[in-house]
Amino acid sequence: MLNIIKAIILGIVEGITEFLPISSTGHLILVNEFIKMSESQQFTDMFNVVIQLGAIMAVVVLYFHKLNPLSPKKTSDERRLTWILWSKVIVAVLPSVVIGLLLNDWMDAHLMNWAVVSAMLLVYGILFIVIENWNAKRTPQFTDLNRLSYSTAFIIGLFQLLSLVPGTSRSGATILGGILIGTSRFVATEFSFFLAIPTMFGASLLKLYKYFHHGGVFTGMQTAVLLTGMIVSFIVAYLAIRFLLNYIKHNNFKVFGWYRIILAVIVIGYFGLVAK
Repeated sequence: MLNIIKAIILGIVEGITEFLPISSTGHLILVNEFIKMSESQQFTDMFNVVIQLGAIMAVVVLYFHKLNPLSPKKTSDERRLTWILWSKVIVAVLPSVVIGLLLNDWMDAHLMNWAVVSAMLLVYGILFIVIENWNAKRTPQFTDLNRLSYSTAFIIGLFQLLSLVPGTSRSGATILGGILIGTSRFVATEFSFFLAIPTMFGASLLKLYKYFHHGGVFTGMQTAVLLTGMIVSFIVAYLAIRFLLNYIKHNNFKVFGWYRIILAVIVIGYFGLVAK
C-alpha cells in the first residue's frame, strides 16, 4: 500500500512537469531521492519512464479531433492537413530515434544523477530568461501550425535531442528551439505536445523491452503501482496542459526560467552541502 501512495505522489509530479518546461525526468530523479519505492532499481527505472505514458495520453485525449486524420467530421482538406501535420511530427522525431537509441544505455549509466539535473535546470533556466528577453521585440514567422515547414520541424527535432540529458526538459528544449527559429510560443508549445506522442511512446516501449529482456516481470502489486502512477499522471497532465495553453496566451516563459534557477540552487545546496 505504501508503494501505491508513492506512485500517486510520483504521478502528480510527472503530470505537472511533463509538459511544463521544467523537466519531468529531472523532477522524478530528485523526488526518488526522498521517496524511494521498495522495489528493485530495475523496476524503479522502468517506472520513471513508462509512467509518462499516462501524461502523453492526456495530449491524445485533448487533441483527439485535431490529430485524427480519419475523423468524419473533417473536410477532405482538413484531413489532408492532419496527415501533413503527422508527417512533420515524424520528420521531427527522427533525430531522437536515431541518436536516442545509440546513447540510451550510456545516458542511463552516467547522467541520471542530481549533479547533472541541477546543472541543466540552471543552464536552461538562464536560457529561458535570456531568450525571452531577446524575443520580446521579434515578430514570429510561424503563427499557424499548418504553415510550419518541414525544415523547421526537423530543426525542432534536433533541439529535442538536448533533452536526452536529464534536467533539460523535452518540452523546454523544443519550445526554446521553436522560439529561436521563428515560431510563436503557442505554435512551439503545441508542436512540442504532438512531438511528445511518438517520442514518449517509443521511449516507453524501449524501456519495457529492456526491462523484460533483462528478466523483469510484473507482480500484481507492481502492475497496480504502475497503473496508479499512469492514471494519476494522466489526470494531472490534462489539467497542466490546459493551464499552460491558457497561460502562454498572455505570458512568456520567464517564470519557468526563474523556477528552474531557484530549484537548481536548492538542489545544489542540499545534495552538495547538506546531504554530505
